[in-house]
This record gives sequence, C-alpha cells and structure tokens, in this order.
Amino acid sequence: MTASYTALVDIIAADIAAGRLKAGERLPPQRHFAYEKGIAASTAARVYAELLRRGLVVGEVGRGTFVAGQEPQPPFRAEPFDGRIDLEFNFPTLADQAALIAKSLSNWQQPELLGSALAPVTQRRLTEAARVSADFFMSNRWRPRAEDFLFAGSGRQAIAAAVAALVPVGGRLAVEALTYPMIKGIAARLGVTLVPIAMDGEGIRPDALAKAHRTGALSAVYLQPVMQNPLGRTMSEVRRDELLRAVRKLDLVIIEDLIYGFLADEPPLAAEAAERSIVVDSLSKRLAPGIAVGFLHVPTQTRERVAAALRTGTWSVTPLALSLGMRLLADGTAAEITRRKRVDALARQAIVADCLAGQRIETDPRSYHVWLELPEGWRAEALTAAAARAGIAITPASAFAVAPGHSPNAVRLALGLPSHAELRKALTRLAALLAARPEETDVTE
Repeated sequence: MTASYTALVDIIAADIAAGRLKAGERLPPQRHFAYEKGIAASTAARVYAELLRRGLVVGEVGRGTFVAGQEPQPPFRAEPFDGRIDLEFNFPTLADQAALIAKSLSNWQQPELLGSALAPVTQRRLTEAARVSADFFMSNRWRPRAEDFLFAGSGRQAIAAAVAALVPVGGRLAVEALTYPMIKGIAARLGVTLVPIAMDGEGIRPDALAKAHRTGALSAVYLQPVMQNPLGRTMSEVRRDELLRAVRKLDLVIIEDLIYGFLADEPPLAAEAAERSIVVDSLSKRLAPGIAVGFLHVPTQTRERVAAALRTGTWSVTPLALSLGMRLLADGTAAEITRRKRVDALARQAIVADCLAGQRIETDPRSYHVWLELPEGWRAEALTAAAARAGIAITPASAFAVAPGHSPNAVRLALGLPSHAELRKALTRLAALLAARPEETDVTE
C-alpha cells in the first residue's frame, strides 16, 4: 500500500536529521518524486509543501527544491545561533508604532464609537472613506478624485481584483521579469498567463513591452514604478513619459502597485494618465500588517468592472479595518508613522552599507529592501540554506522570477521586521558567510 504523504515527509525529515540528505542538496523534481514513490502528482506536491512549511527545504518549485538543513550553528566562527532573524518578510516595523496607534484609538472603548466601527459597510461609509482617502493621498502632483476610490481587504486583494477586471481567463498580463511573488499565485488562480518583460536600471522597458504585445495581445500591465520589489528601482521622469506613450499606443491599462510609494515623493503614473492607470495601495506596510485596507484608484470607465470583481471575489474590506484605517488617516497618525518610517528606512540602509561594505548591492537608500548579488562560488539557494542554519531568513531570486530557471544569482534582504540591533547581527553573520567558501559552511551542490 502506498505510504501517506505525512509518512513520506517523516522519512525525508529523518534522512535530513541523520545526514543522509545534506544541506544544500537538491531534491528531485516533484514529478520525478511522484514516479519514484508511485504516488499522485498532487500527493508529491503536498509532501514538498509540508517540507517547506516545516522549514526543512528552501527554493522554488520549478527551479529546484533544496535541503535547508537543521544544524543550529554554521561551522564558521560567528555568534551562537539564538533565534531566527527574519529578513524574508518585508513589513516595516517601528518600536513605537503600536503606541501611536493606541493613542489614536484611546476612546474606542466607548460603546457608541466601537459599535459604529463594527457596523456594516454601507455606501455612506464607503463614500466618507473615499473622501478621507482622497484628502490623504493628495499632493502637489496628484489630485485623486474621491469618487474613483474603491476598497479591498488588503493590497493583495486589490491587485487580484484589478487583474480579474482587466484580464480575461486565458489572457496575457505583462509584468516585470523580476516582480512581487504573489502576482504569480494570483495569475494562476485567475487563469491568467504572465508575460515577463525585460528590465533595465529604471524598470520595465517600453520597447520590450511593445515587442511582447506584437507577439500576442496583452490585456494589461502590472508594475511597480516606485521602489520596485525586489530591485528597489524607481522610474525617472523620462522613463515614465516613454512608458505612458507606449501604453497609450498599445491601448493598455497599467495596474500600478504603489505599496512602497509612501517612502518617496514620486507621484503615481496616474497623475499624468488617470485614464490608463489603476493605482493599488494598502496600509499594511505604511502602518501595520493588522490594518487590512487595500485601496484602488480606478479610471471611471473601468470602475464598475473592478467593483464587480471585488464583490464576486469576496475581496471587500471589513468594517473594523475600514474604520481603523480611516481614523488613522484622518487624525494625522498615518502621516506621522509614515514620516518616522522614512527616517527609519534611511537608518537601516546605513546599517546595510556598514555591514555589507564591498558586496554588490542594488537598492534605493530610502527603501526597506536590498538586492544582493552573490560573489563567485555562491548559489542563491545554497546561501539561503546556509543563512537559515545561521538563524537568518532570506529570499532567493527565484522567488521573484516569472520565468522558471531564469533568475539571477542573487537574494533579497527585507530590512523592516527586526530591530536595528537584530538587523546588524543578521547582516554581520551574512557577511561572514559571504566571506567564506560554500564548502566551508557545509553547503554542498
């Protein structure tokens, strides 16, 4: 009788613990594993997913899955492992942000106020939230219209709604060749084909976009024009103009992800082309992950399609999150937290520059993430495994690559979650790893 998937997971875990599977060793592709074990492909996928959940493997299905290993200390001389430092998930966190939020909500213990916050989200509440949002996001270079705002339960849901509204099942969505990883899952669930577009030092290339459209009609473009994740690139005025000319000529709409835009003063592309851009933003990184409010600023002609996608996808914002978010926008708390996070990001980038001096790093000094190109001898998955054994979580480039097997030899470091002291500790350990040869850290090919 075929072993259950959990039994197979336990066998592999035992092999890792006993050293029969070495850290950095590549597991067979899922389809080969399924054939060897006489199990269904779906069962093999469950085995690999559980190994990933337990932290026993790293990497990306399609490019390679590698043993992470379980040794608590790397063999090079470094501080003893004393807990996991997360440079993988990018949620900028200030030590005092909870106190600032608590101060804003100090009178919410009053039943009438809390009762109002918990009440259903009516059209009247959405209209008022749109007015607050328009006032908050207004700048000298962008004057968003309140009637063009829609709300989702998160930034991810806002992206999903925009894609669902613009791209039919089987349609083609252009994206940056290295991009926000969640767009891959969103596209797969919606039956959308992602088309990676070549990039240069300023982001997506308009000529490559036009070439892809000639090859097969595109339905829309998803991109991050400000502090792109993972590369940290921001489009210049010249590139913005070139891109907008291209999308007008090709008759495309841009899904413009401004999740990291709060760290800069650049306006959205919608400031010059409101009819060609759906602006997506959220409060999870600007304020805190628990404040789950996603924003969409939508051209009038696509408003009903996006609103319908939000309804049918059950991606609507919850009453409490909407009340909380709008309260923080309206009373100045969000602006103050934003100001402090801009200062904090600069300080964290200074720690990176100090600890990783001499390494090949691409970043924006205002950003909460950096792109680290690896020195000769290191492979991204091997470094990820070695870093995990040293108590550091990082993300290999394969997670951001749209085309499997076409990722650069690099990793992304997210700077926002640890304290400054923990960040310095993690980067010091990482620098020691990079200075060693892979074989000196017991990571094999």
